[in-house]
Amino acid sequence: MLEQRIQQHFFESADLLYQVAETLSRPIADAAQVVVASITGGGKVLLVGQGPWLGLAQSFAAQFTGRFERERPGLAALVLGDAGLLSLPGLDEPAQARQLQALGAPGDLLIALGATATPALVAAVQAAHGRDMTVLALTGRAAGAQALQLAETDVHIPVPHERAARILELHLLALHAICDAVDLQLMGEQDE
Repeated sequence: MLEQRIQQHFFESADLLYQVAETLSRPIADAAQVVVASITGGGKVLLVGQGPWLGLAQSFAAQFTGRFERERPGLAALVLGDAGLLSLPGLDEPAQARQLQALGAPGDLLIALGATATPALVAAVQAAHGRDMTVLALTGRAAGAQALQLAETDVHIPVPHERAARILELHLLALHAICDAVDLQLMGEQDE
């Protein structure tokens, strides 16, 4: 019984991957384009995520500033969410939005990660727009572009699922695909 339940996780994940491979390939390609446009234009990538999505943000930033699958110069990426900001007296807005107001600049890109449109994610998106930044949002089905207040120039990768585990798995795959596409666009095909 336990083994069948475990197998069901694999089957559900694989089914979701097959279902969305075609529909999400266009927004993921668009995401790679906005990342490349920001980086080649002298911008940086700022990331926000909550809960397990903070770990995804940290992983992406590490692969971006370090390397993904091949050597290349480091690219500017920073995860926001300094816990020290949470203790500032009189801070009436989410810490990540406050950091975006201080660190974001026109031409930078915000990558917002989460299953739902939490108030903190919405505040981060608004702060990014206030700094003339483009937003790349990776969310679940429940967090629509309207809920996040995305602009027409922003890119949205919505995973059509309710389970946080499946959404998280697909976001990891999407971020890896973006890293690969960015490397391809910046460095060309890799010799095998």
